Amino acid sequence: MQIRELKIPDSYEITPKQFGDDRGVFLEWFRGDRLEQEIGRRFPIVQSNTSVSKRGVVRGIHFADIAPSQAKYVTATHGAVLDFVIDIRVGSETFGQWDAVRLDDVDRKAIFISEGLGHCFVALTDDAIVSYLVSAPFNAEREHGINPLDPAVGLEFPAEAGVPLLSPKDEVAPGLEEAAAAGLLPTWDEAKRFYASLGGAA
Repeated sequence: MQIRELKIPDSYEITPKQFGDDRGVFLEWFRGDRLEQEIGRRFPIVQSNTSVSKRGVVRGIHFADIAPSQAKYVTATHGAVLDFVIDIRVGSETFGQWDAVRLDDVDRKAIFISEGLGHCFVALTDDAIVSYLVSAPFNAEREHGINPLDPAVGLEFPAEAGVPLLSPKDEVAPGLEEAAAAGLLPTWDEAKRFYASLGGAA
């Protein structure tokens, strides 16, 4: 398993080693000990989620209030998605920037997204199945969104995704600047304090 930090601090790409033969393939798609060694803190898993999306579906940009927010370990078990991590932590050197990893059932990569970061993906195939391990239960009152089509963020959806399909909630979500002005976004300082409370700085 290889773990690489993305250009957004506190987010990582995980590439598993696959063992294939004439029977199929075996891999370790999650290793908590390896991940925690890399990020320097605990990743307590309390909930797992699965979504199934047709091509073009965009889910996000989603985030939750700190603390506890919600760290996510995400992989695609069928089909393919382009998964985005967006730095929405006010005061971060990379605020407003993003990075992306293709998650599919060929390379079987995963992405780890720390608390306080924005998360979004677009389905590149029909019946794209995405599984998430998360560090806190869903709490609707603490969940927020940013419009994934906000030009201030500038997410780049590949042509193979087709026309973006958003939920009604995501369609009316505020842009990044509007969310910041409304005080909805986490700050770099509170994110770092929370990471430290989990056993070290990420």
